[in-house]
Amino acid sequence: MLVSGSGTILEAMLEAGIDVALVASDRPCRGLEVAAAAGVQALLVDRERFGGFTQSFERDAYSVELAEALRAGRIDLVAMAGFGTIVTDSFHRVFPGRVLNTHPSLLPAFKGWHAVKATLDARVSESGCTVHVATEALDDGPVLAQRRVPVYSHDTEATLHERIKSVERTLYPDVVARVMASLARGEEPVSVVAVEES
Repeated sequence: MLVSGSGTILEAMLEAGIDVALVASDRPCRGLEVAAAAGVQALLVDRERFGGFTQSFERDAYSVELAEALRAGRIDLVAMAGFGTIVTDSFHRVFPGRVLNTHPSLLPAFKGWHAVKATLDARVSESGCTVHVATEALDDGPVLAQRRVPVYSHDTEATLHERIKSVERTLYPDVVARVMASLARGEEPVSVVAVEES
């Protein structure tokens, strides 16, 4: 798994019995601590060595190193969970169709880092989460599953995001388990595309 934050989705994966072989992060974070505490290999591939969060960030060089680290760990499927670095095609070529991501909106609506705020700003009546195959284009890969979450008039960005995350913590492990089973049968991940759930 690729993480950058608190590791709550990682915790959900572990609680669901998902076989997480390695957890990598682009910065020091609690997610790495969660992995280590669970006996899962925790690897920091720090952006700071590649320019950090500046205009000079060497995105492709970082993507190559991250891909090599995962390949060395014999990783077959990559699940991103709040991973804060957009990787280039150099990464996706190593794991074609095998990088998953979860996003706090019903894609294709509200792509990007501020999806929950954009949802509230748009005054729509529902949001949700989407599990999709990640590609080089941000939040643009094939959708594997979605689940709707209502938006209430009193919602704040924090309350809505937490309600979405509570759904993600169930939906994402379920989709990852199905994709892993699909790969074990020799199928490609996109073959497990699900009907939207509500």
